[in-house]
Amino acid sequence: MGKLSFLAGAAVGYVLGARAGVQRYEQIKALSNKVWTSDPVQQQVEKEEAARTQLAPTVADAVSTAAKATADKLRSEKTVPSEAVEPTMEARVETAEAIHEGDPLEPPAPTTTAP
Repeated sequence: MGKLSFLAGAAVGYVLGARAGVQRYEQIKALSNKVWTSDPVQQQVEKEEAARTQLAPTVADAVSTAAKATADKLRSEKTVPSEAVEPTMEARVETAEAIHEGDPLEPPAPTTTAP
């Protein structure tokens, strides 16, 4: 795969740097298309694609297993007593409503003090 990438990069570099014009570009394009569609190249592409397809479920299972193991380990190390648990969303909303009574765009009502 490394040689193919190098050759592709070299061809792109040559095309971009060539001053021979459109005719030379079309020549290079036709040659690269011929190489890409050749049987040996396509057989290798199919092999690599088949290997990826067969390997994907195994990799996904390994990642899933590792993630579950890590989560279980973190959960077992970080146990929290029930008193330390944050209040529920309902309690947070009630607290917020009590703090923000009235229209936030209105200035606060003036307070009167006794003389």
